Amino acid sequence: MCGIVGYIGFRHAIPILLDGLRRLEYRGYDSAGVAWIKDGHLNVIKSSGKLTILDKKIGEKREILTTIGLGHTRWATHGAPTEKNAHPHLDCRRKLAVVHNGIIENYTDLRDILREEGHIFVSETDTEVLAHLIERELKTTSDLFEAVKAALKYVKGAFALGVIWEKDPDHIVVARRHSPLVLGLGNNENFLASDIPALLPFTQEVLFLEDDEIALLSRDNIKISNLITEKEISRETKIIDWDASMAEKAGYKHFMLKEIYEQPQGIENTYIGRFSTEKGEIILPELGLSEKELSNLSRIILLACGTSWHAGLVAKYWFEKWAKIPVEVELASEFRYRSLIIDPSILTIPISQSGETADTLAGLRLAKELGSKVISICNVVGSTITRESDGTIYTHAGPEIGVASTKAFTSQLTALYLLALKIGLVKGIIDNSFVKDKIKALTWLPNVIKENLDSWQKDAKELAVKFHKKLDFLFLGRNLQFPIALEGALKLKEISYIHAEGYAAGEMKHGPIALIDEDMPVVALAPKDHVYEKLISNIEEVKSRRGIVISVGEESDKNLLELSDEIITMPSSPDPDVNPFLYVIPLQLLAYEMAVIRGCDVDQPRNLAKSVTVE
Repeated sequence: MCGIVGYIGFRHAIPILLDGLRRLEYRGYDSAGVAWIKDGHLNVIKSSGKLTILDKKIGEKREILTTIGLGHTRWATHGAPTEKNAHPHLDCRRKLAVVHNGIIENYTDLRDILREEGHIFVSETDTEVLAHLIERELKTTSDLFEAVKAALKYVKGAFALGVIWEKDPDHIVVARRHSPLVLGLGNNENFLASDIPALLPFTQEVLFLEDDEIALLSRDNIKISNLITEKEISRETKIIDWDASMAEKAGYKHFMLKEIYEQPQGIENTYIGRFSTEKGEIILPELGLSEKELSNLSRIILLACGTSWHAGLVAKYWFEKWAKIPVEVELASEFRYRSLIIDPSILTIPISQSGETADTLAGLRLAKELGSKVISICNVVGSTITRESDGTIYTHAGPEIGVASTKAFTSQLTALYLLALKIGLVKGIIDNSFVKDKIKALTWLPNVIKENLDSWQKDAKELAVKFHKKLDFLFLGRNLQFPIALEGALKLKEISYIHAEGYAAGEMKHGPIALIDEDMPVVALAPKDHVYEKLISNIEEVKSRRGIVISVGEESDKNLLELSDEIITMPSSPDPDVNPFLYVIPLQLLAYEMAVIRGCDVDQPRNLAKSVTVE
């Protein structure tokens, strides 16, 4: 997730671009840049690091009278967060600038083709391919709009992009597929941005581009067309009435809620380009280990803290089932002080949103000293953990601002799901047909989550009204739902300050059952999987002790409905192995709504930090 802005009009463009980038810095903050046209020449200034560094670098140039330009603040996905990888990206002759949010799936193939044609690349990014594709098309047309449209026919993946060309200082071309892009309308001026906050100081009248649409912006007009049918599109504008705080959160009350709703996109961004549905293959070139090394692994250690540890607990079931390999899920804070038995046949997988978690980093270093290979799961390109790993699978969740992790968790699950399939394949435990079925289930998730988010939030809000004064909660789950019970309890503790415990439901009779009475809400995770009947027996034990049963289960489950005091209904999944992705989200929303009604600071809960970088 990155932030892009653009302006064409009559005012000084550079201050408008910088202001817009400041309002979008929550979308990315590892590098930034601006491009503008002045007196028939394209100019670009870029920097790595925070936006303040770019601001200082621009200095007095902000007063240059240019009335067209693009800006970008980056969250790295391809290539380290360096100045050469910062946007805008240019063509060979430095006459064309492109800013881009998204992931170009087939960029390596396109780059190879373009290199054979003589194109020289200077960055490690997927975006630079777009600039060179458009440059190639401009050899046969002088129409920038047509050149961009023709270039995008070769592109697979997600994009929201803006393009300017020094030979056409009166137009900006923009296009969108699977990444947000909003256009702002002014009087003899027009704007573009990834999100509404960048536009609000200048206009409240906006147009939202839809998937596979391309638009031509001039100072006094916006023309929108469909990329596939090429038909021109007429669309009504909308008036946005948000204050600055709500705008930054895209209209959501809190970053946490916004990030919960971003999970379908985070899951999709993490798996996109990493499998072949036709061949049933998993494509993870960034692993840093050969298939022979993967096939010879004797054991896997998943190393993490907090929510990331819960992701590892889920993945343990996948690795052991699909790759038939022993897995240990270690708390990094304990792992680093143990007498470890590790050798080169063991793979250590540190899992960290930030890539800077102190205990996880220390555990990684210890494992490497003992000869283990390391593949990290991380959301931040260029972070310390990724630099010290043999390979990394990046989760493309984008910046996570809320302290309580939500979208990072489901993106981590996605990366681990793919890695488990990959290792199962190379070890010969599963075949390509099996992988096709598992990928089909994974790609089913984003749309079904989008369809259910509003109803889950409504259910969570109703439960919060009823139970926000309770002092204790118990979360129960079996098999794949046991780690989700732990995660649900953690979320409730983190942001609503209610005591909660997650338990493997089969362990209830080994202690927790003593706590159950008419004042104890028990959240039971009950998908129809191979341990469903066992879970139902646990619910009946809770009921017999007058506990309050809040079930999360399938809407067609009449048995569960009769046993439950309250229920959050879930869709029936095509494969139980993807249920953790689904069942965690209502629990995130329950914790959120409980915190809101209790008046807690949702995004910055007391005593907690987003990244624990000290022991």
